Amino acid sequence: METRELRYFVAVAEELHFGRAAQRLAMAQPPLSRAIQQLERRLGVVLLHRGTRAIALTEAGSVLLREARTALDAVEAAEHRTRRAAADQPGVVLATKAGASRELLSKLLHAYAADPGAVPVEVMLCGPGQPESLLRNGRADAALLHRPYDTMAGFDTEDLHTEHQVAVLPAGHPLADRPHISIAEIYALTDLPLPRWPRHDGSYADGPGPQVRDHTQLFQLIALGLACAVVPESLRAQLRDDHAIVPVPDAPAVTTVIAWPPHSRSKAVADLVQTATRL
Repeated sequence: METRELRYFVAVAEELHFGRAAQRLAMAQPPLSRAIQQLERRLGVVLLHRGTRAIALTEAGSVLLREARTALDAVEAAEHRTRRAAADQPGVVLATKAGASRELLSKLLHAYAADPGAVPVEVMLCGPGQPESLLRNGRADAALLHRPYDTMAGFDTEDLHTEHQVAVLPAGHPLADRPHISIAEIYALTDLPLPRWPRHDGSYADGPGPQVRDHTQLFQLIALGLACAVVPESLRAQLRDDHAIVPVPDAPAVTTVIAWPPHSRSKAVADLVQTATRL
């Protein structure tokens, strides 16, 4: 299989629509359809159920989608890491969610900079889900991820910090004075829908909640009475007087981890990980 074919298939599998996939790939629909048919013939399997109005992935198609994403990430990672290895100035690229683990990140950068062998650290602040993608495609050397929201499969990791989660509501909401609230009660709120974060392919799931890309945007929407959210307790420091916090005892605990590719042989990454676990 060629990487071009895999990119074609991933686009169709994520869009589940040949027209939208062709538009996304900036190509005409007929050659895209022919390419997928050729891929099916070569593999000897049916990848897509083609209906009159919609298409759906077969079991084989679901497997290829998962494997193709991994393969394409690996190809892209090889390109990025090879180019960085040839750079005159050594350094480490660390990806993390903007606003998350702020205190831990500050301590980590300060402690690592004091190491005699420290190299410059470029911090990439991005939206939810993006640090994992940046680590997989080689744009980052290490990342601060958060279990259970990020996928750790394929990475080496060290747990750094575990914390409880809280509900963030507009100040003055009827539930704001409660000693605690359950996940079920939060999902049942019709006046305060939960936000919708971007998925792996950049699209959003259907639902009543607003589309958000970062916590700054989210907290503004909550203050306006347009949403609520369940977030790690450490984000409390970013909230204002027009927010209320209510503990959510049955929400899963969030663990911050530092992750890196298992095949990494970078001494700088090893030193950064060692500093993080020491903290």
